[in-house]
Parts: sequence; structure tokens; C-alpha cells
Amino acid sequence: MFPQVEEEGIIAINRFPEDGLDRDQLLEMMSKLRLKDADGHSGKSFAYIYDADLEAHNEFVEKAFQMFIHENALNPVAFPTLRRFEVEVVSMTKHLFHGGDTAVGTMTSGGTESILCAIKSYRDRARKLYPHITQPEMVLPESAHVAHEKAAHYFDVKTVYVPVDPVTFRADLAAYERAITSNTICLVASAPQYPQGVVDPIEEIGALAEKYSLPLHVDACIGGYMLPWVEKLGYPVPKWDFRVPGVTSISADIHKYGYCPKGASTLTFRNAEYRKYQFFAFSTWPGGLFVSPSLLGSRPGGSIAAAWASLASLGESGFMDIAKKTMETAVKFREGIARIDGLRVLGSPHMTIVSMGSTTPDLHILALADVMQDKYGWKIERQHRPYCLHLSVMPPHAKVADEFLANLEECVGIVLADPTLVKQGSAAMYGNAGSIPDNAILEDFLTSFLDRVYS
Repeated sequence: MFPQVEEEGIIAINRFPEDGLDRDQLLEMMSKLRLKDADGHSGKSFAYIYDADLEAHNEFVEKAFQMFIHENALNPVAFPTLRRFEVEVVSMTKHLFHGGDTAVGTMTSGGTESILCAIKSYRDRARKLYPHITQPEMVLPESAHVAHEKAAHYFDVKTVYVPVDPVTFRADLAAYERAITSNTICLVASAPQYPQGVVDPIEEIGALAEKYSLPLHVDACIGGYMLPWVEKLGYPVPKWDFRVPGVTSISADIHKYGYCPKGASTLTFRNAEYRKYQFFAFSTWPGGLFVSPSLLGSRPGGSIAAAWASLASLGESGFMDIAKKTMETAVKFREGIARIDGLRVLGSPHMTIVSMGSTTPDLHILALADVMQDKYGWKIERQHRPYCLHLSVMPPHAKVADEFLANLEECVGIVLADPTLVKQGSAAMYGNAGSIPDNAILEDFLTSFLDRVYS
């Protein structure tokens, strides 16, 4: 799948060279290899790289990253500048989320770590306050990010999933309340959920959190640094942050719509009483007294510095300008998709996510993604349950929106005219996966696949 074919100027390095290779030669080889990777700056990709489409900004945050590339936030006493950056990032963030002076938080390496830290905190809180709970559970919509399932797997917490409405894709509140039991240690909601970009009914879930005296984590990893600006621009956004009394923590990624290098995220708590369960301390290690705020030990200084630099340099006006441009592009995508016969937009997204599906069984939506990629180079994310295509709209997409929509309409015609395309590419792969009755078998296959990828 990933053959290490030797091309001109490119060699495979599977053992330590006897003598170090020439640095210029290595840099040239790296530049050639990089051409095979997804390009987040061209507008042809809809995931992974969140580019502000501002050359001066990109160069600035790269300089900030480089300035602190060798520093380590493992020890805030040794690196007080990184401590200052982190404290100020959290302060900017907590006020953006209406947390007030009592809110606290930390930075992490990304959304997954932020979510893992939140669930670990609530598990440890339950262990101390409710030791009779021996089989802890968390309640979450089925659209919640898979990182919650990963946290449950790591920390031995049972996930209790709640269905979402097949039209609005918002959580079923009656089912949500029924899912709460005496073993529930926390509730989860998303702002927005990733698959369709819809904000969960967080005010109502927050009321459940208060009713049952449970903490509520809001996963705003993709929306945290976009939704506040979208709301200020006048678009309808349901309340989702600390303005909702039941919300006790929020995860949000700066390396998405905060426009800084990977990996930088924040986990903010309503107060220090919740955050203390995130920390890990150990006093009997021969290497010395140890305390850590998150999952990682060593924490790259460059990511923290670049995140601080990005937020401080763009400011409210800079983020508002980018949000305006990006939301206008997202609306253009939604309206353009809705005008194409055979396509529809799923749900009513609250920000810069667009999810499109098919209105007819003759148009397999995953085959459409395959044709768009093979013919025009568009890299679109595939989803299932239901089958749909996911677009995270970013600033570079403004300059290619018309081209994308024209290509999309043409490729719809190609797929409708050739029924065999459903038996090829990702359409066939997802179709085969859907025919496997046992999820455990499918997950074993995925694990084997990943083993091959890294072999």
C-alpha cells in the first residue's frame, strides 16, 4: 500500500547510516516526499490542515514555533515563559467561553488528549466522591467524537449512547434522560458534533446535568475557536459554553480554527475543584517528586508558543474577519449543493461544516467522492451511518468554491451514468464493511489494516 520505491533523489533509510547523510540531500529528499502529502493550502483538501490563508500569519506562527522548538513544558519552573504562555492562552479561552475569573484550564497536545483528560478527571472524581460506583458510565449522543470511546476504553468507563434525530441530527432528549443511571459519572455533548456540524441541545442537557447533579463535558474541539465569532457575526448559534449553568468543562483545539501548528488544544473547567482530578502526582519515585497536569510528560514548547502567538496576533478583529469569509464560503457550499439534483445538505449546521448526502439510491455518495478525487483531486472525507461526505470549510476554500461546485455537479452526472462505480473504491470498501454483522470482526480488520500501514 505504501511501497518504499526508490526514485531519483529518494532512498529508503531503514537502518542507521554508517555515516550521516548530507543535510542538503536529506532536505531535498524531504521536499520531494512531501509532494505526496495532502496540501491544506490549495483548497483541495477538507480536513487535517486548518490554514488561515494568510501568508504573513503562517510565517509568524512558524517563527514562534521555531523560537521555542527545543523547550519543554514538563517543568514550568524551568521554563516560566511557557508557563506564562499557557496561562494566558487559558485565560483568553475561558473569557471567550464566558467562564469568568473562576474558570481554569490547561493546554494539551490535541482534542483527543483534552477529551481523555476530561473523562479521566470525572472518573477520578467519581472514585473519590462516589466510591460505591464500581462500573462508571457516561452518557453521550451517538454523534459524539470517537475520542470519547477511546477514553472509555482506556479508563474503563462504559459508554451509553443516545440516538440522534435522523433529520436534525440532534440528540433525543427523552432518550438522553432515560440513559442516566445511578452509575452515570458524567454527561457529554458537542459544539458542534463533527459529522454534520450541528450543536447538540446543550441548554437542555445542561438542565439534566443540574437535575441529576452530574458534570457535563462539552466537546468543542472543532467549534471552540469558531462558534463565538459566528455568533457575533449574527448567525444563529445555540448557547453551548459556560453561559449554560450545567456545563463544567469544554475541550477546544487551537490547532483547528485557532490557526496554529499541531498540536495545541485546551481543556477548560468551570472551577479548580473539577480540574484537580485531571492532575497526576506521585511522591515516592526515586527520580524525585512528580506532578503532571495532563497525559504527556514532556510537552513541546513550540506548540504552546505558536498557539499563544496565533491568538494574540489575530485578536478579535482578525478572527472575526476570517470567520466572516469562511462562513460565507460555507453558506455558498450549502446553497450550491442543495441546487444540484440528487444531493442534499444533512441537518442545519451551525458553523463551517457541511455534510452532504444523496437523495436517490442511484447516486452512491461515496462513489461521488471517489470520482471527485480521481478526476479532479478533491480530497473529501467519507462518513457512514448515514453515508455522507464531510467538508470542513476553511479560508482557502473561498477561492475554489465555484470550481468545486462545478466539478461536483459534473461528477454527479458521471456517477448516475455508471452504476458499476458503486463496486469500486471507497464505496465498495464501506459496502463490504457494512455487510459484516459483527463489529468486533470489522474492528479486528481495521487493526490489521493499521498494522500493515505501519509495517
